[in-house]
Amino acid sequence: MIHKKLTLFDGVMNVVSVVLIIVFLFPFYYMLVYSLSDSQMISRHLSFVPIGFTFQNYVDILNSPEIVKAFIVSAMRAVIGTVITLICCTSVAYFVTKKELPMRKTMYRLIVMTMYLSAGIIPWYITMMKYGLKNNFLLYILPSAVSAYFIILIKTYIESIPSSLEESASVDGAGILVILVRIIFPLCLPIIAAVTVFSAVNQWNSWWDNMMLVFKPNLKTLQYALYQYLQMASPRITSIQHAGELLNRVPPNANTIKITISMVTIIPIFVVYPFMQKYFINGIMLGAVKG
Repeated sequence: MIHKKLTLFDGVMNVVSVVLIIVFLFPFYYMLVYSLSDSQMISRHLSFVPIGFTFQNYVDILNSPEIVKAFIVSAMRAVIGTVITLICCTSVAYFVTKKELPMRKTMYRLIVMTMYLSAGIIPWYITMMKYGLKNNFLLYILPSAVSAYFIILIKTYIESIPSSLEESASVDGAGILVILVRIIFPLCLPIIAAVTVFSAVNQWNSWWDNMMLVFKPNLKTLQYALYQYLQMASPRITSIQHAGELLNRVPPNANTIKITISMVTIIPIFVVYPFMQKYFINGIMLGAVKG
């Protein structure tokens, strides 16, 4: 009887899982179909396959110098920002595990407190202005260099490494930086990979700081470019000339451009995520087990 109940439960859960997968994936599938369809034909029909299959929508987007520049800025932000975040968070996480560090527990508690307390938008804005980060690429890098959540994950993993490895290296004359770079960092690659994915996705999707403090066109991120076009291509604005402020060439159907830009912004995440999914799970589990 118990076996039959479990079998029935597994069957129901499988069906529910399939339904949820379809519900979650359908919007992305429809966006892909829309972006690969002729802009005039698809606007008249709801289709599950591309109508008038074409890559012209993507060609129009990639022929826009502004979109290409924004893509490069976002890519640089994701890569450089992630590297800086890894270096800073790994260093801080390692040092707060050292018992000889004065007030290490107090420092760690203060770091954790930042996850629950926030000064707000105005103090953040004033602070960024005081540091001279307005219209500065470093605005995308420095504020996210240290993350309390990433520090907790890395610290937890470091504490699971046998201390005898560090002691052996110290006996052989290795300094604290040598131990960090040559022993701790290689052993922490699983959690480093998880943090890399978390940080890269956060950097790639960020646009709010761009809107608040960066007004130079050559520093515009792809996400903010999408936000601007969504604003200009709203139903209240029907002028193609107005929408053309963002793109050199705009197809007749503004919805096609909106959806195509959206696909350009999410395709990199779709490509990377399946290969890194297990690291997401490992990172979350590590933070849940021990903080």
